[in-house]
Amino acid sequence: MESRNLFLAVFLSLAILLSYQYFFPAPPQVPVDQPQTTESTTSENTTQAPIPAERVSDPSSAPQQTLAMPAVPTVAPTRPAKDIMVDTSLFTAIFTEAGGALKSIQLKNYLTSLDKDSGPKELITTDALADFPLHFSWNTKAEMPIIPVLPADNEKLILGPGNEQGKLMMRGHLASGLELTRTMLFDDQDYRIELEVVLQNPTQTAIQGEPLLRLTHKPFPEDKDSRLLFAGAAAYADDILHEMKTDDLLEEPSTIQGKIDWVGYENTYFICAVMPEENASQTAHFSISGRDTANIILSGKEEIIPPGGAKVFNYTIFFGPKKLSLMEEIGSNLDKSVDFGWFTAIARPTLYLLNFFNKYINNYGIAIILVTILIKLIFWPIASKGMKSMKNMQKIQPKMAKIREKYKDDKERLNVEMMNLYRTYKVNPVGGCLPMLLQIPVFFALYKVLLQAIELRHAPFFLWINDLSAPDRLFIGIDIPFLGGLPVLTLLMGGSMFLQQKMTPTSADPTQARVMMFLPVVFTFMFLNFASGLVLYWFVNNLLAMAQQYMINKQADA
Repeated sequence: MESRNLFLAVFLSLAILLSYQYFFPAPPQVPVDQPQTTESTTSENTTQAPIPAERVSDPSSAPQQTLAMPAVPTVAPTRPAKDIMVDTSLFTAIFTEAGGALKSIQLKNYLTSLDKDSGPKELITTDALADFPLHFSWNTKAEMPIIPVLPADNEKLILGPGNEQGKLMMRGHLASGLELTRTMLFDDQDYRIELEVVLQNPTQTAIQGEPLLRLTHKPFPEDKDSRLLFAGAAAYADDILHEMKTDDLLEEPSTIQGKIDWVGYENTYFICAVMPEENASQTAHFSISGRDTANIILSGKEEIIPPGGAKVFNYTIFFGPKKLSLMEEIGSNLDKSVDFGWFTAIARPTLYLLNFFNKYINNYGIAIILVTILIKLIFWPIASKGMKSMKNMQKIQPKMAKIREKYKDDKERLNVEMMNLYRTYKVNPVGGCLPMLLQIPVFFALYKVLLQAIELRHAPFFLWINDLSAPDRLFIGIDIPFLGGLPVLTLLMGGSMFLQQKMTPTSADPTQARVMMFLPVVFTFMFLNFASGLVLYWFVNNLLAMAQQYMINKQADA
């Protein structure tokens, strides 16, 4: 009975944990505190910027400036700005001479949706000139930043075989008189863009200010449908991952100061990040304008550029997929944006295994099956001992019932006799539950991997399962309420779990037996909107457990 109670507790705990993660989004890892000195110091160094008429096409989207935020650039180009296209094997980007900002970047290896005609994934979600990311300005006490026109040295940059690297330079003047030169370096096989900004002071007066690089982003369309994972502004600073909820930033802007490895906007599969020069002390300001537009401003320390002097600022730009191996190669702790939480030590090797198998079979669904089999083989000896222990517990149930009846009024003697019974028949009352307890971290690690790995985005398995990162639905011409299509794989998973329960040794308590038989229904309901890759893992794991239980039952009955 004790073993059965623990077995039931484990299953119910797993159900509660899964339900909680499904119905309640995870909170940000670390709350970002507003430094006490930020408001006072910034209010002295910053002039509030009026919102230019060009930007206010929708009153709800107008920026809501606060004293804690640097001023917003004013759109006042001296001449029409041209668009510059940069084309590589990985992306097509459009830069504008208005401040050198990025208007569009489309990833060639990732579609917007499963529809083959949906086009490449677009990572720029803003459409107003002053909101385009990568505006650089020199913030001074005396003036409001104005977006200048920076004439480019090239109207188009096409990279490819034989022309793997390229450079785009833009040069112009700021209202303060400083000469600004932006140089961007591109590599045909790299998502990174190396940005160098040079400020020269040709005037006869020293100019004081601080460098500001802006990153504005609206949510990706799929962010609104995400119920499980984080989407929004984020940063990695002082070895801590900060993820800021939009609702929290609406209430109060936030500021991070210190060694900032990167700031950016991320969702489950993509990230738009800026990495400042290594070992540079930076300040990152985060706020929300309108309903959901994230404003991220990366600023350096205040400096003075003397007459005839110059300052150089370097940044690495990464607008691309959150592919773990790719970001580990880039460095700057960008890989920490793929957050597996407590299960990182198990999740990362699991992801490597999935990629290893897929490399040879080119099907992530089969790769999931192979990883499931491998995990099952690793736990096979322990699971076998647990199943045998449960089988033995079932055999001694009549003797246990007699002891309970005989000593029902003497709890101390009852416990002694029960322990003697366990020793006589060499039964461990918790032996059937320990294997499950050991496998729970593995399950949650795989759960995290299958929900976050961009490799599974739009990855097909077979027949109707054409996206392992999405719930499985077989559309049969009838719109099923709340589901759309028929969740075939999920129903198979629930059925296999029911059969597994039927095969598992049960206690003599009919109430507990009924509760255990109801669990497949609970799990089937929970898994309806889980990624089909996760459901596939659970289904295959159930089939393997049934096979193992069948072998043990056959040996016990022989």
